[in-house]
Amino acid sequence: MKYSEKPVVGIIMGSSSDSRIMQAAAEILDEYKIKHEDQIVSAHRTPARLEEYAKHAEKIGLKVIIAGAGGAAHLPGMIASHTTIPVIGVPILVYNDKHPKKTDTAKFSAFGGLDSLLSITEMPSGSPVVAVGVNKAGNAGIYAMKMLANEFADLKKKLKQHKLDQHNSVMKESDKLKNEGLSKFAKKKFK
Repeated sequence: MKYSEKPVVGIIMGSSSDSRIMQAAAEILDEYKIKHEDQIVSAHRTPARLEEYAKHAEKIGLKVIIAGAGGAAHLPGMIASHTTIPVIGVPILVYNDKHPKKTDTAKFSAFGGLDSLLSITEMPSGSPVVAVGVNKAGNAGIYAMKMLANEFADLKKKLKQHKLDQHNSVMKESDKLKNEGLSKFAKKKFK
């Protein structure tokens, strides 16, 4: 079976507001033509649905689940507790768009996403969840691809090309920096 015939990755998030971060995982998977199934599954507001989703994920043969959550971030750990499918947790910096005062200090959680990161990484022994950095859903997509590449040789080739492309991009920018000098390079890059 080729990895692109049916969904092999599940992308779940605790609420629709998480979609603005989680779309980065979908974009990476779409770029490499990896089918994914995307759903909202709240650990707190729909706990029965969470258990149903875990059973559903196993039934349809998902290979990896990417779960994004903010605040207490229980979704990745709770989904992992209901399935043997590997779970990649994406801690999300909570954006408080309902705050009455729309000031910069009212926009984000008090802990800057560390609450979510710690909730995901500090799972009890025997119930692990892999975590990426705060708001790094794109990295979760790449990590899922790396896991899938162990099974699908053509995907492994694409990942090797991706790494080569990254290397070449850095070398090109380094040469440009070297030729233009730091001041001129930075002014052009960040204007």
